[in-house]
Amino acid sequence: MDRAAETDSESAPPSMARTSLLRDLPATPRGLRTRAALIAAGRTVFERMGYLDTRLVDITQEAQCSSGTFYTYFAGKEEIFAAILEHAQEDMLHPGMARVDAEDDPAAIIEASNRAYFEAYRRNAKLMGLLEQVAAIDPEFGTLRQNRADAFIHRNARSIADLQQRGIADPDLDPLLTARALSSMVSRLAFHHFVLGADTENLDDLVFTATRLWVNALRMR
Repeated sequence: MDRAAETDSESAPPSMARTSLLRDLPATPRGLRTRAALIAAGRTVFERMGYLDTRLVDITQEAQCSSGTFYTYFAGKEEIFAAILEHAQEDMLHPGMARVDAEDDPAAIIEASNRAYFEAYRRNAKLMGLLEQVAAIDPEFGTLRQNRADAFIHRNARSIADLQQRGIADPDLDPLLTARALSSMVSRLAFHHFVLGADTENLDDLVFTATRLWVNALRMR
């Protein structure tokens, strides 16, 4: 799930949010502000209490609004969670990366992609931990999440295949299987570091290690 060799020209990955649950946006600036305040409050409460233990009253108290106001914008916990994901997922799982000159060493592109991914994961660590919980108890959400991850894995596989065609990467590797292995490695490394707090390395160490493993695995020059 890292973003190696991601380009703006490629199509957007599928959404993790259940878009079928989402209503049209409010027509007034006040309505937009109220909805945004509920989404922010909902995210705070979900991250603090977990998905199962969160009650709607906890969200309305955090947002300092009535239950009637909540139901004006959301039908229940599932719908506001979908709105939270829609609002946050681009920063979480499709982070922008620093511009890298196309003539740079491909390793520089991998490094910039990994750095952007780790930085976004760090900004959203609590929510990323929450997603692990929800995926374990909600099969439909788990499927949506995997579909999005697969889109990035296939994107990375295309990048690996391009490096092979250019004579830069090991031609004997299966691009898709390699992309799945390396992407999963970076994703779990981020989870253990930022969510579980199991590691003590700083961000630069994470970026260096992930990038070196990518480069070594591909046997890049």
